Amino acid sequence: MSQQLNLFVADQSASCGWLGRVADFLQMSVETWLNRMVSQHQHLYQQQPTQTQIQAWQDTARVLSQALVQPHQQEWGLIFEYELPREGGRRPDVVLLAGDRVWVLEFKQKSAIAAADLDQSAAYARDLKAYHPGCRDRSVCPLLVLTRRKQPAEPRGDVQPVSSLQLAEVLAAKTPNGGDIDVQAWVSADYAPLPTIIQAARQIFQREPLPSIRRAASAGIPQLLDTLNQLVVQAAQKQERHLVLITGVPGAGKTLVGLQFVYQNPLAVSDQPQAVFLSGNGPLIQVLQYALKNRVFVQPVRNFYLQHQVRRQSAPPEHIIVFDEAQRAWDASRMSEKYGIEQAAGGAVLRIAERIPDWAVVVALIGEGQEIHVGEEDDIDQWQVGLQQSKQPWQVHCPQRYEAVFAEVSHQLHADTQFDLTTSLRTHRAEAVQEWINQLLLGNLGAAASLMPQLQQSGFRAYLTRELEVAQQYCRDRYGDQYDKRYGIVASSRAKNLPDHGVANDYKSTLRVKAGPWYIAPPDSPRSCCALDQVVTEFGCQGLELDMAIVAWGSDLIWQDQTWVCTTRQRNVQDPRRLRLNSYRVLLSRGRDGFVVFVPPEQRMDETAAILLKAGVMALSANS
Repeated sequence: MSQQLNLFVADQSASCGWLGRVADFLQMSVETWLNRMVSQHQHLYQQQPTQTQIQAWQDTARVLSQALVQPHQQEWGLIFEYELPREGGRRPDVVLLAGDRVWVLEFKQKSAIAAADLDQSAAYARDLKAYHPGCRDRSVCPLLVLTRRKQPAEPRGDVQPVSSLQLAEVLAAKTPNGGDIDVQAWVSADYAPLPTIIQAARQIFQREPLPSIRRAASAGIPQLLDTLNQLVVQAAQKQERHLVLITGVPGAGKTLVGLQFVYQNPLAVSDQPQAVFLSGNGPLIQVLQYALKNRVFVQPVRNFYLQHQVRRQSAPPEHIIVFDEAQRAWDASRMSEKYGIEQAAGGAVLRIAERIPDWAVVVALIGEGQEIHVGEEDDIDQWQVGLQQSKQPWQVHCPQRYEAVFAEVSHQLHADTQFDLTTSLRTHRAEAVQEWINQLLLGNLGAAASLMPQLQQSGFRAYLTRELEVAQQYCRDRYGDQYDKRYGIVASSRAKNLPDHGVANDYKSTLRVKAGPWYIAPPDSPRSCCALDQVVTEFGCQGLELDMAIVAWGSDLIWQDQTWVCTTRQRNVQDPRRLRLNSYRVLLSRGRDGFVVFVPPEQRMDETAAILLKAGVMALSANS
């Protein structure tokens, strides 16, 4: 038995079921190996593995013993049940470390190839490549091993499905370059996945440092936070007022930036509160308050208006104000109707901030193309108007493309590209997803279709089905054994035909949804999104995310006469079509792993379904 294997047996801290060389595995009896797998499972999860799990391990061991017989394979590293750190127990069945190549094997006791199994395999490989330093300069190759399949299978996208016999052929055909990989070091390496907003908020709330994420670094988020922290120090020392406008695509990390800035800025160590995080996004507030069991960490902007402008005109105790989801800031008409405040939300926030003694920093986080409600159509212009009405000098920091907008209304203007977050963090290297959505909603179907191969290659999945049950079963099959994964149904609030097809997006039904449990409750809870019973609309999911979204496409936005047509009317709305397009922009961008569009089987929806397929979305059926 090798020294490496002895190291593992003595140290049960390894986040896997078994590790060693291929030669070590082949020299052991199946009974000895299985006993160690069972013992390690009990150690890691404090429970006995099920009989089904044990049978799956036996099946895996049998297939691998027959497949790994070549001399050059004996020094490969072999890892069973490697648990992806910070991923809630996700673990590929087998990882083979072979020089410049990492094989990721997912075993299924099946003969048929299913889309959910292919996508699960692809996701393991994608995440290892993106987040594991031991995979950064190596080829990561996913294999879906179907142990009951007899005939060979052709590659399906970036995944190679194989039968048991075919596995031996595929592995034998690849002689790796480079030396052997240190298995123990590989398992112990700092795998750093992108946290969800809920995970990040928990870490920030508990004063824990966030992991260093390569993707966030490449998007410029650390540099942006450094800039904001420097502004705080400068404003406090020189007694200045700064307005920072940060724009970004959905999923670009705007809320993450805001939370981290509020709770980890240079003055956050003070006993007195120096910063407040405000949001007009009710569901986001509910989810974070539910997750953190704290009602102060994130506060409704409504309470801020009432406290400091409506009931009395007072100065907040904080010097730093972060206004999240600022694209949803109401215009003057809506503010007057709701609060009796005779100016738009942007101007109201600036007026309140001007009462703060000596200095202030106001940060507005603006999601572009996400105005979805009555009174949200003024966009960034309301901040220009607010500055025109200002009584004190403000230094403005904004993206370069808005330089002309604020040139005449700011005391000093600092335009820089770092204030424009253009990369989506939510979709794992799938930068093209926002551009695909944009091209689809512009009606540029060819341009959208040309982007889909890039999305597929990055691990993002986009499906369409006319059967809701097919979408639901795909999600259950793909994430059934991944306890921390979340999938659910999202739908437009204006689609009146969806309740007839099992999608409860009507006002009374969505009013009963509790956002906190919907996003956070375990999958077996009837209140969880994974129950696939309750539905949230664009208002319930903006600023939040799922791993996979089932997007119910309704009759409120259909393809007709070579363009998107809004079929609903809405009072007090200047451009209802724009709000519909933005609503679907929000819905399509909720999934970290992708989406399944459900288009009801109605004749009037046929052309819409055909257009989505023409734009590159793949058909999903019960036999896929």
